[in-house]
Amino acid sequence: MARKGDRQRRRKVTERHGFWFRLCVLVIWPLAQLLTRRRRAGMEQVPPTGGVLLVANHVSIVDPLTMAQFVYDCGRLPHFLAKASLFDMPVVGPVMRGTGQIPVARGTTDAAGSLSAALQALQDGKAIIIYPEGTTSRDPQLWPMRARTGVARLALTAGVPVLPVTQWGPQEIFRRGGHLRPFSRPVVHVRVGAPLDLSRWEGQALTPAVLRAVTESIMDAITAPLAEIRAAQPPVGRWDPRTGTHLHGTEAIAQTDARSARGPVGS
Repeated sequence: MARKGDRQRRRKVTERHGFWFRLCVLVIWPLAQLLTRRRRAGMEQVPPTGGVLLVANHVSIVDPLTMAQFVYDCGRLPHFLAKASLFDMPVVGPVMRGTGQIPVARGTTDAAGSLSAALQALQDGKAIIIYPEGTTSRDPQLWPMRARTGVARLALTAGVPVLPVTQWGPQEIFRRGGHLRPFSRPVVHVRVGAPLDLSRWEGQALTPAVLRAVTESIMDAITAPLAEIRAAQPPVGRWDPRTGTHLHGTEAIAQTDARSARGPVGS
């Protein structure tokens, strides 16, 4: 979709901004306009008010910038679950705290607290963006890799729309292990799907197997549009960065069951 289409569909943000959000809008929005060309679909799926969980694949350290612009153009203020280490950085830390981003202390007992903070934000009517892979994809071809199950716990307990978001293109600006190409102006695709129907799991105990099954269902909803955008067939199974191989769904569930006794789910 051309820029004209973006302007026609852009909504006015009605939420209260605050100083830090206004500053980010002044910096990030024009920067994203300058660095990319945009192809968008499904903006109407993002509700103008109320809690909503947007679940996206992660292809580049640049894509939070383009994702933030997209959510803002949908008329919402973006709130990310982000690595806790970012909150300790000069300049970045105050911005993250000032805009109400949610720190995630992965691999620690504080991980559950991060999910509780995200759940509260959703119940407060905020738009929350989560990258369930936890980091940029390690898949050799950048397909969505094996995700953490915290996203399933949020999706099943928040009681808000859960929207799959597919991104492609920011890796042309910067890809893991590659070079920064700030002036390449790639076409950045952002496609939002309809709210996911998770009713088949309602009322079930949140066992590791259930959480893994829900997580795989969510990642499937992200992967299918990516295959259309790329006009390519995704691999069978998802890349597991712990093993360096593609795992099938049953293998992923078995590994989750085996690890469940060693730490909190979704950590």
